[in-house]
Amino acid sequence: MSLPAELSRQLDLMVEERGLPSRSQLIAELIRNELAEHGATIRPEDTLAGTITLVYRGDMGRVRHQLAQTQTDYLKEVISSQHVFLEDDQSLEVLLVQGPAARLRDLCDSLRKLRGVQQLRLFTTTALLPPLHEQGRDASPSRSKAA
Repeated sequence: MSLPAELSRQLDLMVEERGLPSRSQLIAELIRNELAEHGATIRPEDTLAGTITLVYRGDMGRVRHQLAQTQTDYLKEVISSQHVFLEDDQSLEVLLVQGPAARLRDLCDSLRKLRGVQQLRLFTTTALLPPLHEQGRDASPSRSKAA
């Protein structure tokens, strides 16, 4: 693969800063990220797992209530959420999500519309969470019984 000299220099600098063993490892990571994003665009029915990270400020009670309501509307997709307070009356929230790509995009659009949301980013992967419960099967590991 050939790259313009400046792009190659920046790539090598990024490899060094991240402490990676080779340029190939970084290129593979970048390609995987782009393929996941591209796949979500062209195959909206594919199920993806990922995170939604958002920063918001404003009337905390109102915004948090609206965020909770929106998450309730997407109960099948939102696996969990983590919230922390930041300085300057800001909050950071990270949602662990899984579902059809189109549904995850709809969730992001709903969250972006909330007054006070300043930043939002969706990161997805095609690797999925294992089923938490399977119908008709005991979820606990089998134990051998002592005789």
